[in-house]
Amino acid sequence: MHIILVSNRLATAKTLVVTRRMLALGLFVVICLLLGTSFLFSYASVAFRLPFVQSLVVAVQQSEAQKTQVFVRDNLNAMAGRLGEMQAQLLQLDALGERISSLSGIKLGERPLDAKPVPGGQGGPFVPPGGELALSGEELQRELDRLASLVEHRADTLSVLESRLMDQRIRNSLLPTIVPVKDVRIGSTFGVRADPMLSVSAMHEGIDFVVSPGTEVVSAAGGIVVIAEMHPQYGNMIDIDHGNGFSSRYAHLSSMRVKAGQLVKRGQPIAASGNTGRSTGPHLHFEVRYNGVAQNPARFLQQNGQQSPLLAVQQAASPARPTAPRR
Repeated sequence: MHIILVSNRLATAKTLVVTRRMLALGLFVVICLLLGTSFLFSYASVAFRLPFVQSLVVAVQQSEAQKTQVFVRDNLNAMAGRLGEMQAQLLQLDALGERISSLSGIKLGERPLDAKPVPGGQGGPFVPPGGELALSGEELQRELDRLASLVEHRADTLSVLESRLMDQRIRNSLLPTIVPVKDVRIGSTFGVRADPMLSVSAMHEGIDFVVSPGTEVVSAAGGIVVIAEMHPQYGNMIDIDHGNGFSSRYAHLSSMRVKAGQLVKRGQPIAASGNTGRSTGPHLHFEVRYNGVAQNPARFLQQNGQQSPLLAVQQAASPARPTAPRR
């Protein structure tokens, strides 16, 4: 690099040649001067304790510390607020679980001691949110861990409750709880009665619904038809297997709409009422059996909330209102 120097004092222009070595040496000297000046300034500040330097350093440190505290406090307050919302949601889940449990009749399992406050005396110092006694980071983390454990427990409890409700729903759907005919009158109840043919005491293993001939008969529950044939005493008879040992029988039918081996749904029309077999008049004989043993159908119809047929059953069983026995 050539540098030409021109001046009024110089008779001729002079040329200065700057090599790379000279540039590097000059740059090194400048850096050493800067470092030396900074070191001397720092040494003088510490040695002589210059007040303006100390105040400047303290001001910078306080500003940074204040910013850090504000950031941490804002985050802790936000997390604490979210924690309170999650705790309120947990209480709502508890109330929902208890309502479902009471409606379904399924008892919930034991909860942790701190899962839900119970009615009773309460107290303690007043601590405003974000005050001096606010939760620290470690305490907030412990509270979050505890809350996570409670959420997991609630999820397990509700999953068990859902599974039990599903099992209960499936079992109830397979129980014969639908009245097989509409607008019924009870001709004869379940139990010992006078036989309509021989006028001697005999066991009546079902309920007789007095209906007009041709009245539609529906399945009391879903299942598989195991018998659909003519019987000497029951007349046209249909037996449906509902599983778990339960079955239902429909007798004295005028016609049958299903065949053995057919799958039927709950409430599906399967036949029409009539007066076939050992019968004194048009009616539907309905039985419910468990493991082959006849049960009182009113017990199962009661589970379905069929009030009017049950009232009729009770009135028919009352001595004040005798009924004509039927088979």
